[in-house]
Amino acid sequence: MGDDLRIVNDIIRRRMQSEVALIPTLAGHLIDSGGKRLRPMLTLACARLVGYEGTLHHSLAAAIEFLHSAPLLHDDVVDGSSLRRGRKTANLVWGNRATIFVGDFLLSQSFELMIETQSSRAIELLSRATTKMVRGEIDQLGAARRLASNEADYYGVINAKTADLFAVACRMAAVIAGQNERREAALDSYGRNIGIAFQLVDDAIDYTSSDAAMGKAAGDDFREGKVTLPVILSYRDGDPQVRRFWQDVISGRTPADEAALEHALHLLETRGAIAETLARARCHAEAAKKAIQYFPDSDLKTALMEAADFSVSRT
Repeated sequence: MGDDLRIVNDIIRRRMQSEVALIPTLAGHLIDSGGKRLRPMLTLACARLVGYEGTLHHSLAAAIEFLHSAPLLHDDVVDGSSLRRGRKTANLVWGNRATIFVGDFLLSQSFELMIETQSSRAIELLSRATTKMVRGEIDQLGAARRLASNEADYYGVINAKTADLFAVACRMAAVIAGQNERREAALDSYGRNIGIAFQLVDDAIDYTSSDAAMGKAAGDDFREGKVTLPVILSYRDGDPQVRRFWQDVISGRTPADEAALEHALHLLETRGAIAETLARARCHAEAAKKAIQYFPDSDLKTALMEAADFSVSRT
């Protein structure tokens, strides 16, 4: 699979080029900054798992990486973030307008790559995933600073903004290989569960990890008033004093400073909200592995099992 990934990286680098010098410079600042390429790697591995021998998976894997990267540029502008993958965010270096436009450029490149595959089904799946991803981000924005959000709301958001792209990244492999619905559904379930696990871990370690370990500023979700699962669980199970703390800090009545973050972490850890969030992530990782159990044993299947474990090992 190493050769496949090199081909995908070459496609990504070629598609980042432009006579407008700022485009490859700014895009490369994010894309070449040590990202794991997890989603395109899943596309490549799943394609080989089902015996695909063509080349469409290379273009689709590159399209997936652009679809993942473009919203990161947009998110950093919206959130006012200062750190991404251990580097200053592009918006800090080049400004908000340039960052948004280059994000749009990456989105356009993803759709060009989709069209070039001439696979109407793959285009349909990726287009729907893009729509859901944007809707999920809007839903999350609407839910910010609203403790009325419940678990169903939360899972709806992370399915749309994170898990659906993972699911499509895997399912497309079966589509271009002409596999049956059972295999499509199995890879969809595998990718979706990995995506959910990945997001659950992200939301937990936002409170528990360091800037260096995360590659972004720890506590960003807290400062932005995002109502993630650890907060939902702590608020749900808390006594009146705990609930009052979350009401004040999430609403913005109390500053979300370092002292408040330290107290929030104390509440989350002592009352088990972080542990429960991570336990749920592990359950989804196991569900991902179960989804592909009926595929014949192979090195690729083993690698996909390990990818599921990786989605939760970042803790």
